[in-house]
This record gives sequence, C-alpha cells and structure tokens, in this order.
Amino acid sequence: MAIFKRISVAMAAVLCLTFLPLTTSAAAVPANFAFTGSGYGHGVGMSQIGARAMALAGESATAILNYYYSGTKVETATDSQILRINIGHLLKSTKVKSDSSGAKLQLFTGALAETQTAEALLTLPSKTTLNVELLGTQLSISTTRASKITPITNGKIFTLRWSGTRYMDGTPTVISVTTNSVVNKYRYGQIQFRVIKDKLLGNRLEVINSVRLQDEYLWGIGEVPSSWPFAALQAQAIASRTYALAKSSKVRTACSCHLYGSISDQSFVGYSKESEALYGQFWKSAVDSTVGQIITYDGLPITAYFTSSTGGATETSEHAWGTATPYTLSVPDTASADIKLNPRFATWSIQITQSVIAAAFLLPDVVSLEVLSLNPVGTVDQIQATSSTGATAVLTGETFRSRSKLPSAWFSIVVS
Repeated sequence: MAIFKRISVAMAAVLCLTFLPLTTSAAAVPANFAFTGSGYGHGVGMSQIGARAMALAGESATAILNYYYSGTKVETATDSQILRINIGHLLKSTKVKSDSSGAKLQLFTGALAETQTAEALLTLPSKTTLNVELLGTQLSISTTRASKITPITNGKIFTLRWSGTRYMDGTPTVISVTTNSVVNKYRYGQIQFRVIKDKLLGNRLEVINSVRLQDEYLWGIGEVPSSWPFAALQAQAIASRTYALAKSSKVRTACSCHLYGSISDQSFVGYSKESEALYGQFWKSAVDSTVGQIITYDGLPITAYFTSSTGGATETSEHAWGTATPYTLSVPDTASADIKLNPRFATWSIQITQSVIAAAFLLPDVVSLEVLSLNPVGTVDQIQATSSTGATAVLTGETFRSRSKLPSAWFSIVVS
C-alpha cells in the first residue's frame, strides 16, 4: 500500500507539471541567432556582380540586360521628366549649407512648381546654414552664421533654390544637406521641405529634391562603383533610368515623392557621385552615352529590379514578392558564387540580435526558428518562429530578410 501511495504522489506531480502553463527560463531565450548564406539583396532582376563579370568577359550593356531581363528589348524613350526624390524621410530636423564661393540660396514660402516664380522669403550667402526643425505641426526656420542663430519664420511647406541651376542664374553651387548626421552634396534642381503625418510617428519632416531624370537624377545614382567596366556602368544606367521611369507616374503620399533616394528604390547620392575622385566622370559618361535608353517588354517600360548579387541564380518576382512578371525569370548567376568576383557575399555569416528577430515576427521573444520550405532557386520560402509562450508566427523568406536585415534570402540557420 505504501508503494502504491508513493506511485500515486509521483503521478500527481507529473500531472501537475503537465498542466502547468508553458514557461521558459531566461537562458532558453537566445541573445542572438546565427545564420550563414550567400548573395546580397532580394535577388530579382539584374545581378550587379553578374553584370560586372559579363562586362569583364566583353559583353555589351544590351547583352547584359537581355540576359537578366528575359524577353526584353532596349529602346529609346523621352527621359526629361522631373522627378521628386525623397532625400530625407521621417525627420525631425535638417540643415543645408553651401561653401561654394559666390553661392546664393533663396528660400520661398510654399511649394513652387517647376516654372513658377515668387518673391524670396530669405536669401542666404555662402557659409550660412539654413536650419529646418519640426515644431509641432509646423517647420521652424532659422539661420546660423558665425555661430549666431537667427530665427526667421514658421510654416508647413518651403522651397529652396540656389544659383547655377535652371531656376537661378549665377555661380554653380554645391549644397550640403545634413540628415541624421549624414551629409550628402547636391548640385541640381530645387529642394522642398514639408510636413507629413505618419500613421505611427505623427508629424514628420520630408525633404524632396526635384531633378530631371535624364541627367540630374541619373548622374547622382550611387548603385555601383564608378571604376567598374564601362558596359556594366551602361547597363546600370539603363536599368536605373527604366526603374525611375516606371515609378514616375505617381507621387506617393507617404514621402511626397516619386522615389526614395535609398535602397527602398535606388540609391541617390546626388553630386557626391559625379564628383568622386578619378572615377566620377566614368559614371557620368555611362549615363550620357545611353540617353533615353530604357528596357521594354511588349513595348512598355519594365520595372527594372536589380540586386547586388545572388546565391548562384536570380530569384523570380513571384517567389520574392508574390507577383509574377514575365521578364524576371530565374537565370544562372555563377559570378555571384565566385569568391574572387564577390569576395564579401559569395558566402557570409552573421548574427542577428534577439530583439531584431522578435520584432520581425511581432512576437514578445523568439526561442527557436525553423525553415519550413525553400523556393526552387534555394531561397527561403517560409520561416517559422516560436515564442517562449508557445505562440508561433510565419514569414516569407524575403519579408524576414528585409525586416531582420539579413544580406539575402539564401540562408541557413546555424543551430548551436
């Protein structure tokens, strides 16, 4: 009987443990997750590493584009459109200054259209800083010269023009724009400062550079090194022109722009690109030698996606984002897997923090990850996360890559 009693107590303890809420010790919640993989970017469209390899092998820009964009042609179109490029997104402040000798900057109230003229609110000489700060629902304008700050006015929208552009005669002027402690140089167009209301963050400052597509915008695209073979530069110029043209018909309310000047669309670094020592003029020449050239499919401009490199074959837009396009079929991209041609991303290893992984899945924490399926080219199709509470969440590989800042969706989880 005593033996039976002891067994009953043991069984009761097991049952109690079975029905207790699932808990996990702090040690079971990893501080980091480790991954290995290959390639950099979403993998769709033209591989920039692959384009360089083809150019080194003597292929032309047209041959490169026809290879990566299936069934397309390179044709000529009008590319003189004015584009609104967002160069500062969801900001609280920005600063603008020119050190060019004889520079003249003029600030106007409101949004000036391309051919519109108005009386300047403020004229700034060289070496004077324009300060634009978010103040509630408005922008506060002030200037700084020789450490003296002078308040000017408040408002919701302002336009900045400077000498040596199509808007103002005078000395060619380069302006420096500081956003989030990063300084970029701009030479062309005009700049607009305006308040927008973000759904999550509330009122924020947007900075938009209006530039002409054919030269002012394309001269400032910083997607590939200007020292690359000329055919690769030409292929990039045509792809960038085509991508921008495809986005030029609609102004997005979230940024008051046609395109973001970041990897959300394509990197636009302004005058910093063409003014690069030694090689800047090579890029400018590649743009100028392909004026008007775009990539078409059935006579229409394509959305010319491009990527830094792949895991050995390009991905389709269908498997990356769920929407199939006939010109983004998967093609071999062996150059991306060549350590000599792609030294940084032919293979890679990286650790991502717990907080980033949990945020990606919208979970309180993540104790384990599991790849559920792969796409035909080897990218992760679906990945599942499990929380210490037992909750699970599933993301596509491309969404997880984007949210966690992994180099690519060609990855494996390193199990410790």
